[in-house]
Amino acid sequence: MNRNLLWAFFAIGVALVAAPLVVSMPTRASAGEDMLQSFEPIMQPSNVATTVDYYDNVFVPLGQVAPALNEETVAKFQGYLQGMSGMGAEGEKLMGTLAAQTGMTPVELRAYMAKEYPSMTALLQNMPQLEKDFGGLMAMMAANTEVFSRVPAGLAHYKPLVDTMKTNVDNYDEVSSLPNFNLFTAFFVVPGALLVLLAGVALFAGRERHARRVTSPTH
Repeated sequence: MNRNLLWAFFAIGVALVAAPLVVSMPTRASAGEDMLQSFEPIMQPSNVATTVDYYDNVFVPLGQVAPALNEETVAKFQGYLQGMSGMGAEGEKLMGTLAAQTGMTPVELRAYMAKEYPSMTALLQNMPQLEKDFGGLMAMMAANTEVFSRVPAGLAHYKPLVDTMKTNVDNYDEVSSLPNFNLFTAFFVVPGALLVLLAGVALFAGRERHARRVTSPTH
């Protein structure tokens, strides 16, 4: 075979072996394979459907409510809370006044109120617990008004991600069905090494034959 052609094959083989190393293909292929495996459970059709459902049917409606949970709303409801606290104290004062005016004992008056006005009586009796629960809710709202204010922006930020997941389920499945990325280096190195070996052997054998012809005696 023409030696120039053999040298061309040898050079191609060297390039095939060297190219993956020059571009750090082993490291990058390994990183790509790790990424594919990490995303595999996330990109399963059932999981993507669940993600889309949460986004569309939970977080989007939440984004419509969150802006209302602001400092102005908290201040308004804290005013209501103060009114509830005063109402509890005034309720006890009212019961004392009614007892004095009706001539009933406090026990008799409470029994009468429970019978004739059960809803009002229950409200007054539960007022301390209601005030405590409502106060806890207001404290939580006050501590998270900044978080609530960021919900609409967060929804806008994550919408492209959710849309991309939804539209790339099939594409991910196609890519993940490819051979292991760690084998990609071998697809270059093995053929390249074979070309180097075969061309090198042919070049060496041709050189040996040429050397023998030069050194052999002339008959």
